Amino acid sequence: MNKKRREIDRLTILAGAGKTLFSEVGVRYVIPRYQRAYAWEEKEIEQLIDDICDDNDPKRDYYIGSLIVARRKADDGVEYEVIDGQQRLTTIYLLLQCLLDEGYFSRGEVSVGEALSFDCRSKSNCTLAYIRSDAQKSEGKEELLDQSILLAVDIIKKKLAREFGDRVKDQKKFVDRLKHVVLYRIEVPEHTDLNRYFEIMNTRGEQLEQHDILKARLMNYLDDACEREAFARIWEACSDMTGYVQMHFSVEDREKLFVEQWSSLSSEDALRELCRGKRRSEGKSDGLDITEIIDSKYKEEDEDGTQEERDAEARFESIIDFPYFLLHVLRVFCRVKRLSMDGAEELGSLLDDKCLLADYNKVIACGQMDGRPIKENKGGFAREFIQFLLRSRFLFDKFIIKRERVEGDQEGSWSLKELRAPNKKPYYANTEFGYYRERGKEQKSLERNRECLMIQSALRVSYTSPKVMHWVTRLLECLFDAKLKLPKLSDRAERIAAEAVAEGFFEKTLEEMGAYDLQEYKSEDYAFGVGTPHIVFNYLDYLLWKKAKKTYKDFVFEFRNSVEHWYPQHPSDGSIEPWDERDVFGNLCIISRSVNSKFSNLSPASKMDTYRGMVQKGSLKLRKMGEIIDKLRKTEKPGVAAKLWRQSKCAKHEEKMISLLCEAVQEAIEEE
Repeated sequence: MNKKRREIDRLTILAGAGKTLFSEVGVRYVIPRYQRAYAWEEKEIEQLIDDICDDNDPKRDYYIGSLIVARRKADDGVEYEVIDGQQRLTTIYLLLQCLLDEGYFSRGEVSVGEALSFDCRSKSNCTLAYIRSDAQKSEGKEELLDQSILLAVDIIKKKLAREFGDRVKDQKKFVDRLKHVVLYRIEVPEHTDLNRYFEIMNTRGEQLEQHDILKARLMNYLDDACEREAFARIWEACSDMTGYVQMHFSVEDREKLFVEQWSSLSSEDALRELCRGKRRSEGKSDGLDITEIIDSKYKEEDEDGTQEERDAEARFESIIDFPYFLLHVLRVFCRVKRLSMDGAEELGSLLDDKCLLADYNKVIACGQMDGRPIKENKGGFAREFIQFLLRSRFLFDKFIIKRERVEGDQEGSWSLKELRAPNKKPYYANTEFGYYRERGKEQKSLERNRECLMIQSALRVSYTSPKVMHWVTRLLECLFDAKLKLPKLSDRAERIAAEAVAEGFFEKTLEEMGAYDLQEYKSEDYAFGVGTPHIVFNYLDYLLWKKAKKTYKDFVFEFRNSVEHWYPQHPSDGSIEPWDERDVFGNLCIISRSVNSKFSNLSPASKMDTYRGMVQKGSLKLRKMGEIIDKLRKTEKPGVAAKLWRQSKCAKHEEKMISLLCEAVQEAIEEE
């Protein structure tokens, strides 16, 4: 018998838009006997409340998990057996009851009633009734009550008192936030083997993540079972961010999807044909439902994979994980497909994996594609998006850097390679950019590849949080531009860095930089000290490397996350004087945080004596500063060298560095 697919319901904790948890008429949740008793302690309970409080945008949906349920037959209303998410569900129920008890709202405004109960656990049910009744504790009742639930109530009330006290304004803000706290109720199909299902979920002890929910929702928009199966195969391949996407498909699918030794994606028509769905085996009639999505999430063996292929996957590490990749792809999709938002605000620039579902919901609810509201053609959106997702992942693997580890190298190195498979035997080679000649400038593919790798790695180490890696979005968008000549990709990346330096350092737009005259330059205008953006140092290092590639052939971008003073803020050895102008750009460098505390208070000469090896392998600006001190020390004493650095050498060094930055930023404008 075919399983009937169910809708995935979006629920808010308090009455907001759509359905509300515990307030649906006639809906009850039952915790079955096979579930463990309530077990959340202070850490988990307080973390849930902190997560709700900490979100910066109070009106944005905040996803706190999924609720997997099975519908039971009930004489009146609807009864859901909770398969996964019962600890969170019970905590939310107790939180609402505590808010009622503490007067955050009246019982007329909110009523959780008897919407939650436990199968065959009289103590737990008695405790919930006790909490609802306003009764006072009395001797003789303790043995009838579930102490874990009572302890949770005590933890919640103490947490509320610490966070909000009697401040009505803060209490109201928290209540309003609950109207935007969302979980998804996923109903398993009829005739699901619940024991096996629970075993799958319980073995791993994991909640479905937002991208799992998104996958299920998009698949639900497709009526054809074979389309759903094809969608699931592509999604699963793209969701594994290790290695290259080609290796996450079966051999059969690789032959359909990839051509030219697997180094190119098939035509739009071939991809569209696969997405329409082709049965992989006879008798498969329903595609994948939510049960199989969860089941497949925990498979440990790839029937088509070899050990060699799995080793290759482990060798390459993506710079972002799948939820963030989906956020990038959605933004590129909106721009490439020229989606309008029907009066709604465009997607925000901040990339936040907690808002993955909220961002997709917004596009589906408000977006217009090909002159038609997406909400009226959700199936068409799902088909278009899954094709776009695969193309994006293919381009991402080929043209965005990865971290490559070879032969036990734990640190690894930056890599910009593509997969090729002559005679179906995969190997990895530097991504081909083709011969480049423009304005009298000639470059071979390998040289262009190296420049692209270096500028991308400069961007990567500058923007360490995935929330602000907008450069990935912009480069992906460039790759969908039919007019883009591949050798120009590194120029696009340079422009991204140049824009950041113009705005964050010169405090001008690129357009304003076009008219900027270095004669206007004043050192104090760039004395940002440790607040100098990291991209300024890394872009400068890239420019220095580009001018002298052979000299600096050993240079690589690393996570140097600490801005340091070359002439120290607080001299420690007593041999040099304090310097009030130490925050000028010429006196700054970027080093790894692990070295910072030892490095900081030494004079420039002492730094070279103590950390010569680190300086000579470090940032190129730092190397330049070290070379200046070495030259001075050939004729001067250490104290005199420091004095000369302070009086003149620092200013000359700074002028050269800022001139190089300014010229590069202005050149980036002309290139465009």
